[in-house]
Amino acid sequence: MSDILLVSTRKGLFTVARKAKQWEITAVEFLGDNVTLALSDRRDGRRYAALDHGHFGVKLHRSTANGWEEIATPSYPPKPDGYEEHDMWGRPLNWSTARIWALEAGGRDEPGVIWCGTLPGGLFRSSDRGQSWDMIRSLWDHPKRKQWMGGGADLPGIHSICVDPRNSRRVWIAVSTGGIWFTEDGGAGWSLRGEGMRAEYAPPEQTHDPIAQDVHCLAQCPAAPQRMWVQHHNGIFISSDEGKTFTEITGVEPSAFGFPVVVHPREPDTAWFVPEIKDEKRIPREGKLVVTRTRDGGKTFDVLTKGLPQSHAYDVVYRHALVLDEGGERLAFGSTTGGLWVSEDQGDSWTCVTHTLPPVYAVRFA
Repeated sequence: MSDILLVSTRKGLFTVARKAKQWEITAVEFLGDNVTLALSDRRDGRRYAALDHGHFGVKLHRSTANGWEEIATPSYPPKPDGYEEHDMWGRPLNWSTARIWALEAGGRDEPGVIWCGTLPGGLFRSSDRGQSWDMIRSLWDHPKRKQWMGGGADLPGIHSICVDPRNSRRVWIAVSTGGIWFTEDGGAGWSLRGEGMRAEYAPPEQTHDPIAQDVHCLAQCPAAPQRMWVQHHNGIFISSDEGKTFTEITGVEPSAFGFPVVVHPREPDTAWFVPEIKDEKRIPREGKLVVTRTRDGGKTFDVLTKGLPQSHAYDVVYRHALVLDEGGERLAFGSTTGGLWVSEDQGDSWTCVTHTLPPVYAVRFA
């Protein structure tokens, strides 16, 4: 089990460690800077941090023996002369990195490979631990890419990347709003997946179109990669055929809406979610912060409350802010109100580490 958490927040990257049977903040780096995401690569121990400096742009840093060093930021190619492209609001779409929204290590057979998903929809791959990046032009130039619409962030973005543990050339990505895409040749070719999901916000003729789906988070079971879970804008969906088709799970209380989902590393029927009220308010239902868990593939759900605030809790948990360790026992999540909770027993009980952090964007075990 991991004893270290990396917590990315609006005002810095916080290290939280387990000491003497309790969790405590042990370090803060990039204090005052907007850290949108961090990655700890278990293959070599390196850490990566993505920073959004607003007017000054997006930067990427990598850990060293003595601290951090700035490395290359994925960059978009120049637009062809005279070419114009517009977003879903009719505004000019800039070919530039607006946010790093996903960082994922490649397979163990590909040391040094890192995948990076960005807004406005570019996917990048580095084979040298972030020293340089190659844009996956086969996806960016795909004719259907221009149908990606974006969601709450307005711009379309790649937020979930799943690398097949059996073959690292097989990769799934999820786009907001643009569905689930799959490559089996390291990015040379792509196919759209996700039959069975529904987009009730779309016109009737597009409701079941895979490219219209607003997938909030895509997760895969390492021990059974054919099993994939989706937290969708319209609910929870499950696949048993590598994302080709999905089945909706209904009747989930207190809500089937949310942003994150994590799956047990060895038990494909076990998954966790953090529910809230949908578009109307986007807060926990009745002001009660809960985590839901299924152990039977979505047939039933446990509502986990022990140690979580059950009145006037308005915590929102983003798609990267719920995490499960490699052992499948410890969970942690952080919220937009600066709370951080840890469970040592698969969510049966929770301990509040702190409620005074800046807004939390992402939580990762190191």
